[in-house]
Amino acid sequence: MIRYASHTCYKSPTHKLVRFFEQSRDNWREKHKTSKTVIKRLENKVRFLTNTKETWKQEALELRKEVKALRQQAQQKVDETLNDKKKSQRDNA
Repeated sequence: MIRYASHTCYKSPTHKLVRFFEQSRDNWREKHKTSKTVIKRLENKVRFLTNTKETWKQEALELRKEVKALRQQAQQKVDETLNDKKKSQRDNA
């Protein structure tokens, strides 16, 4: 069973205490509500940034593969050009 403090614990009149405690409770509730809103927004932001990070990471990996393939193609073209030059020099000699 809940025991309430007797009037002797507080020197202020009961009506003032009630108003004070109600205001204190209401302030706490408002603070808690604000904190929950901030937490929710931050969680949403983290989720968004995580998803965005994954998207950009995937795109970066695809672009790296593409760059690697293009470099290989360029190197093959350079090798072919060098081989053609060597062949033409042998044929001319």
